[in-house]
Amino acid sequence: MKLVTGGARSGKSCHAERLAANFDRVLYIATSKIFDDEMATRVQHHRDSRPSHWRTVEQYRELNTVINEQNDAQGAVLLECITTLITNVMYDVAGRLPEDDWDFVEIEQGVNQQIDILLAACAASPSEVILVTNEVGMGIVPENRLARHFRDIAGRVNQRLAQSADEVWLVVSGIGVKIK
Repeated sequence: MKLVTGGARSGKSCHAERLAANFDRVLYIATSKIFDDEMATRVQHHRDSRPSHWRTVEQYRELNTVINEQNDAQGAVLLECITTLITNVMYDVAGRLPEDDWDFVEIEQGVNQQIDILLAACAASPSEVILVTNEVGMGIVPENRLARHFRDIAGRVNQRLAQSADEVWLVVSGIGVKIK
């Protein structure tokens, strides 16, 4: 498993796609949910930038179901992106509660359950798995409660993924630096 991390607009997606392009077959797992026009534009940009022969699945939960079907040592799985997956799971677990009433212990347990499923699928897959995630710990402390909890949960998830990864890449200004 390879983990590619970096800040927003750092070039991490392009770096991960270059890593995946070395394989005959690529399964691209998109974790975004389209909830407004801006997000629809972003998703379309990503779709347009990928090679047309890559297979795309849009899913962010129970990822073992799609990773396990890619049982091909000549293929790769590229998951874009972990932090979007975390956001979606956070809102799933919280349901319709107002953000002030969110139970962040329960939310983190829900996130970790999905990460456990993902890590087990990555370990069992003969395909190269490439995960993309945002580096969230290099900025200032967020001013609101939800953003602070998100940063903390995402930071802990990123640490788990980096521990499990064979390679970790940090991308800054479009340049990938292998840090593990």
